[in-house]
Amino acid sequence: MTTRIALLMLSAALALPPGAAAQTAPPDVAAPPANAAKTASGLASVVATPGSGTVHPTPADLVSVHYTVWTADGKMFDSSRTAGKPASFFLNKTMAGLSEGVQLMVTGESRRLWIPESLATRGTREPKGALLVEVELLALVSVPPDVSAAPADATKTASGLAYKVLSPGTGARHPVASSRVTVNYTGWTAADGKMFDTSVTRGQAATFGLGDVITGWSEGLQLMVVGEKARFWIPESLAYQGKSDPRGMLVFDVELVSIE
Repeated sequence: MTTRIALLMLSAALALPPGAAAQTAPPDVAAPPANAAKTASGLASVVATPGSGTVHPTPADLVSVHYTVWTADGKMFDSSRTAGKPASFFLNKTMAGLSEGVQLMVTGESRRLWIPESLATRGTREPKGALLVEVELLALVSVPPDVSAAPADATKTASGLAYKVLSPGTGARHPVASSRVTVNYTGWTAADGKMFDTSVTRGQAATFGLGDVITGWSEGLQLMVVGEKARFWIPESLAYQGKSDPRGMLVFDVELVSIE
């Protein structure tokens, strides 16, 4: 999460990279149009493109977005599209107006946000004043509600692994201990619900041999078929055994993309 927008919201001034091409400011950059929806905080927004998702992010969620920021006088301040890479950040770690606006969205949606200075940098650093942010929500990662312990309907194996199928797969073949697999995944520590790794916002699945990962992953993935999504609760004895971080029980959401 060392993206420029995370720094924009958390630290001091940024400037457009030398030689970067500025995007043309929207005609309504200075003030929201009459059809903009307004919230009690002063945020105004217009949906540019509806999304296909159904879940709205929460303040604790990690999101991946494309964005462009303009000042009210039409100057482009920053853009992930110019950088050629989406930005990822936690919504409770970014400016108030951007956090509130993204929480109104669903995955795949593009929205234009008019953020008053009171919800932006509050005049303490650049860019000062009101901002217009065009944002596209590409992906979000939410902390599972059952991150602290496996629910009653989870299946438990003799080793102590607990798992639950989140969505069924389309394949029929299971990996074996010698297989190489490609997966998308997110991992949290069960003790505090902190996400410590994810492939989702990187936009690139991970490929590895089942003999090269922790025991709980190797066992759990052999229960899956291609296309399946599952949640694993992996006790420390099947994870890093207290020898390295992350310690304790780990929770993973895993999608099995392919088997080699």
